[in-house]
Amino acid sequence: MPYFIIERNYAEDVVVPVDAADDINLINDEEDVRWLYSFLSVDRRKSYCLYEAPSIEAIRAAAVRAGLPADVITEVDGRVMPNGVLAAVS
Repeated sequence: MPYFIIERNYAEDVVVPVDAADDINLINDEEDVRWLYSFLSVDRRKSYCLYEAPSIEAIRAAAVRAGLPADVITEVDGRVMPNGVLAAVS
């Protein structure tokens, strides 16, 4: 299944969704997407999330249902490692 990086922009500081994680994951399961992990910017106004999903449309549907922004979605297929080697995303 393809991997995607999602950039999310927030008008206010992001509150880490510890209490909402179960609900988000339930929605994701229903849309056949898997949230792998996220990075949060220092100013807490952006997050960058790695997802596994069948399509951009599935990610957008899950984001809408969860009430989350999905400003930029980019499909990725490899990681460049510090030694210069190209590795799989998984």
